[in-house]
Amino acid sequence: MPTRKKHRTGTGPAILLRALFLAAVPVAVAACSSTTQPTTKAALKPAPDPSYVKMYGAIDDNGTLIPAVDVSKIDKRNLRQVVDYKTDEPVGTIVVDPHARFLYLVMEGGKAMRYGVGVAKAGLEYQGDADISRKASWPGWTPTPNMIKRDPERYEKWAGGMEGGLRNPLGARALYLYKGGQDTLYRIHGTNEPWSIGKSVSSGCIRLFNQDIIDLHRRVPKGSRVVVLDKQQSGKGEEI
Repeated sequence: MPTRKKHRTGTGPAILLRALFLAAVPVAVAACSSTTQPTTKAALKPAPDPSYVKMYGAIDDNGTLIPAVDVSKIDKRNLRQVVDYKTDEPVGTIVVDPHARFLYLVMEGGKAMRYGVGVAKAGLEYQGDADISRKASWPGWTPTPNMIKRDPERYEKWAGGMEGGLRNPLGARALYLYKGGQDTLYRIHGTNEPWSIGKSVSSGCIRLFNQDIIDLHRRVPKGSRVVVLDKQQSGKGEEI
């Protein structure tokens, strides 16, 4: 009988080359995939202005350490800055615009130092002019009867008063406004709640960062004039 030729399945060079080709295909595909996919980078948040970092840095205030304000979390409009400001008020006047939540210290040459403020209901109730008849460092504070009635759990324990310090809601400094020799009960003061600057707040009058009230307290003497604008006057001195 004739012998059948055995069919080789192939183990020679051709088969070896085919195997190498197939092995290389996934690598090539993977290489194509990796190069065609867009490369994304996380958006980098710009570093805060070094001058503001310094301006709102920690302060050793005669042994009381005032914490730094994280300016990267604060809207720049609420940070202390010199702005163009049109007003007939003389240099040295404090103009409070509670509706725009700014306080201006009038300077020469049509300029003003602008401070961001937090404003409570009491800060909206007074309008007109007054004088700074008292200045205090680390003032004590006593909640009003209305505050105690509204939130006794929070305020009743301080009915006898709270001494000055970092926990005190009046902060590092306070300016007390009088009119005709009478206390208006209107205060410009610091705060232990820096997040509240630029916002409507639950209590108090006009609050500033502790770093800012220290700056303002240093700039204005007793007897300085203060003008509190009404809603119709709000924003007229500066194009905000």
